[in-house]
Amino acid sequence: MELLKLEQVSIAYDNERDFAVEDVSFSVGEGEYICLIGSNGSGKSTLMKGIIGLVPLSAGKITSHIGRNEYAYLSQYHLIDKNFPATVNEVILSGTQRSDRRLPFYTKEDKRMAARSMEMFGVTQFKDRRIGNLSGGQQQRVLLARAFCRQPRLLILDEPCAGLDPVITREFYEILDRLNKKEHIAILMASHDMEQVENYAGRVIVMNQTVEFDGSCTAWKNSGIGGGERRG
Repeated sequence: MELLKLEQVSIAYDNERDFAVEDVSFSVGEGEYICLIGSNGSGKSTLMKGIIGLVPLSAGKITSHIGRNEYAYLSQYHLIDKNFPATVNEVILSGTQRSDRRLPFYTKEDKRMAARSMEMFGVTQFKDRRIGNLSGGQQQRVLLARAFCRQPRLLILDEPCAGLDPVITREFYEILDRLNKKEHIAILMASHDMEQVENYAGRVIVMNQTVEFDGSCTAWKNSGIGGGERRG
């Protein structure tokens, strides 16, 4: 099943003549694991923001075949202020809220889902600590657990491991792989971690304002495009 479809999408920021993203078309299917790669300034982050509605499209169309509550977004890592008052449990529980349900309290099912998420992402031991007192890698795992609480069919991630050390990055990708394989969650992720892309992605899209390559990871590795190693 097709979850998301982009048709000739272009995005230009205010007062700029050149497009940050130009004439991009592709679709995301149920259970796919897609990595968007490209150099800095290639339009990856801008496209992600366009998909979730943070920046307007200049041209083209994005069609979502799933509801707003069926996808979740995680941005680039930014250290959370140590004085931020919310605990890990409170942050993860907040992920159960939906646009069509504004209850003043959390249900037993919400709390069960939050507990499951904390266990799955290995942050149960931090549940009563302020999120600002955790390390960068721990904070990203908490935010991913919060996203999982929505029980999404699609995770949209914008370079979630930027600034994290290699060990934490590898662990993060292993978690995403489990979500994709065991929970059947589709993943659309902008990434610059070429080694991890090669290890986990089923499909690679190379961006340079527009799409330069769209295909399997194997074909990308043989293409010599955007970090793929030309062989033979």
